[in-house]
Amino acid sequence: MDVTRPLDALNKAKDKRVIIEMKNGKTFSGILRAFDIHLNTVLDEAEERKDGETIRKLGRIFIRGDTILLISPPVE
Repeated sequence: MDVTRPLDALNKAKDKRVIIEMKNGKTFSGILRAFDIHLNTVLDEAEERKDGETIRKLGRIFIRGDTILLISPPVE
């Protein structure tokens, strides 16, 4: 799949582990299951991380798109 638009990168990252940084400074890692045009996002096997270490395991979470600073898809 060609990545010509921003949402194409997220479509390519579906069912893969991503890192999400929040506006409040928190970081989450998990498997990207779903997102919409507002970047509302669902992660499975989610973990809250700080300084590269897992703080807590959360399972499936929903993150509101307007709280997201960045989503880092896996490097291929």
